[in-house]
Amino acid sequence: MKYVGLQTQISRNNILSLLLLLVFPVGILGMMWVFVALINYFSSGVYNDYGQIVYHFNVDAANQMFLSYLPWVLGVVGIWFIIAYFSNVSMIKQATGARSVSRMENPRLYNIVENLCMTCNMDMPQLNIVDDPQLNAFASGINKNSYTVTVTTGLLDLLDDKELAGVLGHELTHIRNRDTKLLITSIIFVGIVSTVMSLVLNMMYNMMWFGGTSRRSNDNDNDKGGGLSIVVIMLIGLVCCAIAYLFTLLTRFAISRKREYMADAGGAELCGDPLALASALRKISGNPGLDNVKRADVAQLFIIKPDDMKQGLLSFMNSLFSTHPDTEKRIAILEQF
Repeated sequence: MKYVGLQTQISRNNILSLLLLLVFPVGILGMMWVFVALINYFSSGVYNDYGQIVYHFNVDAANQMFLSYLPWVLGVVGIWFIIAYFSNVSMIKQATGARSVSRMENPRLYNIVENLCMTCNMDMPQLNIVDDPQLNAFASGINKNSYTVTVTTGLLDLLDDKELAGVLGHELTHIRNRDTKLLITSIIFVGIVSTVMSLVLNMMYNMMWFGGTSRRSNDNDNDKGGGLSIVVIMLIGLVCCAIAYLFTLLTRFAISRKREYMADAGGAELCGDPLALASALRKISGNPGLDNVKRADVAQLFIIKPDDMKQGLLSFMNSLFSTHPDTEKRIAILEQF
């Protein structure tokens, strides 16, 4: 693996964050235009003299409808993004069931994180604990006021101090590399896209089912129109779902898997013991995850995603679209140091 310096990685993540901020709004607007264009096309259907439905697509009408809806969409998406961006800490906390922990409650955790922060000259992040026997940890936040490191009670119980220091060093490196800001941005936009797609499908269903799509000349035509409406709904739903899924894939690929290798290298450097982090990853891989997490996209933050441990065909498919590299490869690289 080609060596990439810390500052180079930070610069790349900043550029990638900017690209995500630009690509996702453009994608949302693109889906909105497709939605409007499909409405315009299928609502223009009329029967000709031979009893066949003829459709006519009017670009000007579609653009006019798009522009009339544009301010509302931008306003709603903008407000949603601002709220989610600045309340991501509470959202993630609620989704994972995490709680804040004090130095008095867990001096071991506080002392290890404090020593690591002093080593790399960074501010102390907030510390959270999830009461769960499974093993996992993750970093989150977008600035100094919201940076947080969360660990499970299972992780604290099973790992020794050196292994725990390696895991915490890994998460602190994510904060130093500004990976958390990138991940939070992508999670928010994926949530917006998913919800917009759900609203579009609902609106299309209501419009097609109750409003009809064509002019009908008799009762038999009503039956044809109803069947056509169902087909149109299914096709539009397929197109919209495909677009939404494409954006999900783009997001996952945009978040380079090298960030985990970089965080592993940074964690090994901070704790001074690559083998300790490798041992910790091996233990975590035996029982990773947080089954009670209410939002699947939050799992992108985990040091090991539970899906990455699937076997056979599921493992192959997951490796194609996973945001995390293979755990065994990560362990092997650490053991080579």
